[in-house]
Amino acid sequence: MALFAALISVLACSPVGEPHQSNAYQAGAPGIGDADFPTDGNGGYDVSHYGLAIDYTPATKHLQGVTTVQASATEGLSSFNLDLAGLRVREVSVDGSAATFTHKGEELTVTPAAPIDKHDRFTVKVVYDGTPQPAKDSANLGTYGFIPTADGAFVASEPNGSKTWFPSNDHPADKATFDFAITVPAGVTALANGELTGRPTTTGGKTTFNWSERHPMATYLATATVGKFQLRQGASPGGIPTVAAVDPKFASVLDKLYTDSGKITDYWSTVFGPYPFSSTGGVVDDYSAGYALENQTKPLYGGFDPDEMIMAHELAHQWFGDSLSIKRWKDLWLNEGFATYSEWLWSEHMGKRSADEIFKTVHARPAGDPIWSYPPGQAKPNDLFNESVYTRGAMTLHALRKSIGDPTFFELLKTWTARHRYGNVTTEDFVDLSEQLSGKNLDPLFDAWLFQPHRPA
Repeated sequence: MALFAALISVLACSPVGEPHQSNAYQAGAPGIGDADFPTDGNGGYDVSHYGLAIDYTPATKHLQGVTTVQASATEGLSSFNLDLAGLRVREVSVDGSAATFTHKGEELTVTPAAPIDKHDRFTVKVVYDGTPQPAKDSANLGTYGFIPTADGAFVASEPNGSKTWFPSNDHPADKATFDFAITVPAGVTALANGELTGRPTTTGGKTTFNWSERHPMATYLATATVGKFQLRQGASPGGIPTVAAVDPKFASVLDKLYTDSGKITDYWSTVFGPYPFSSTGGVVDDYSAGYALENQTKPLYGGFDPDEMIMAHELAHQWFGDSLSIKRWKDLWLNEGFATYSEWLWSEHMGKRSADEIFKTVHARPAGDPIWSYPPGQAKPNDLFNESVYTRGAMTLHALRKSIGDPTFFELLKTWTARHRYGNVTTEDFVDLSEQLSGKNLDPLFDAWLFQPHRPA
């Protein structure tokens, strides 16, 4: 994600012969275990796939949804939770049998007709509707999640806004594949992650768009952005399928968005390793969000014409944040520091300011500058997207590059993305790999740049 106010450049069967034992089951935790976001996500299961069927009417801002969640139990479950906020739950079933449920605040608690054994796979179906209420958090992003607009919806859910439009295990530690069937009034376009699985179909004045993201994805990266868009589709010079879409207000930006998205994705494939997904591109909507979000395969730009640096940032996220996702939000610098440093690398690639020049300019800020008092290695839940997470995160990578040299540094980037492709990572994982490849003790460097509340020497 790029924040422009401050950072504009820079499926359940029991095993046969094993009767249920009541003391073998418990309620799944209402949080996944992230201390900084204790109610985000849920415990007791892992999701493998989401099937989202959504019917949305922009004129009334009414959403009807049927979400099917395929999961595996990580413990014996008497009940479990899903994250869902602001919408009415009409019906819940587990493996085809009606389940009882309670819905309080942002927690949907489901009690299946029979308990679920550890390791069993089960399918949950939730039928719901209502007017989506976007999340609002002025200390972080302002407004995010499912945001109704005049002609549709702007859907950007980082960090925990997916619960505003579908029930889920809403935390990046539990990734899954997705299918989307989005129905909108004829003449309106629905954009989601991945690729179209067929031509849109129109019946009774409504059109359904079917999209599929076959690669694991964090819930906050899922989108169902709706509106009257102009599209350009094709492939990058390197052969990666590319989709660009813009609101008519930004019609003049379409060709540039298409061309630059493909060009930048191709270049990052040479620097970070093979592109991890099946298509690339971008979406510019007429909603002044004040930020962009790296929605998997389709970065979303909120109401502005993105320049190459912003596109370089969001497309680098396809590797750092999307393919490699963090296990806990405190490690957000692994997303944002890497994407910001990618801006510096793009500048260097284009023959403009070098990464070292940019690094020195930032390092010259006075000791009292706020970024020095915010250690980016422990992102604060009440100030998650602080500039330090971005800029000091990027500086950490440059200091590392200077310490271990370019050959090892760029080998490290490719090894990092290859070793953890489609997985989840921590800062400790990155430090360990850096030391392994460089043969150096890098604890002092990482401690100074990530964890100390003052300007490193």
